[in-house]
Amino acid sequence: GDVLPSRKGLSVEIGNTDAEGRLILADALTEADSEEPDLLIDMATLTGAARVALGPDLPPFYTHDDAFAAALSEAAEQTADPLWRMPLWQAYDGWLSSKIADVNHISDGGFAGSITAALFLARFVEKAKTFVHFDVFAWVPRARPGRPVGGEAQAIRALFVYLKKTYGYR
Repeated sequence: GDVLPSRKGLSVEIGNTDAEGRLILADALTEADSEEPDLLIDMATLTGAARVALGPDLPPFYTHDDAFAAALSEAAEQTADPLWRMPLWQAYDGWLSSKIADVNHISDGGFAGSITAALFLARFVEKAKTFVHFDVFAWVPRARPGRPVGGEAQAIRALFVYLKKTYGYR
């Protein structure tokens, strides 16, 4: 595959041209991280693997911050906006290795696609106190009360409650 330079300075092997979103997001995260934020959030319809693993109603999120994860999960319960924390399983980070670049942007075996995508993105965040990645499906395939078929703002209600409680209205 091709090798591209990232904003952070890492060389990235392109293992699959259909996974272009994570390249753009990695550069955006590098820029946002330069501000040294307390909390850096990204939300993306990044992988089909997340939908396959958890279905259309339960978006996964990834973070190393246990206190943040607990507070966000509590906000999700309060707002009936379900979320599921997934592991940033470091043992899978090696699956992103490359013989021709610093990192490959996809895993080499096709396993744990959502986890390895989150691990790839986490490489581009160093200064933020807390980083969270949401791999949302953002679509309701079957209507239910209060949730018509179509686009869905998954995790937004829970995030709003968390942000309001933590930071208030500044």
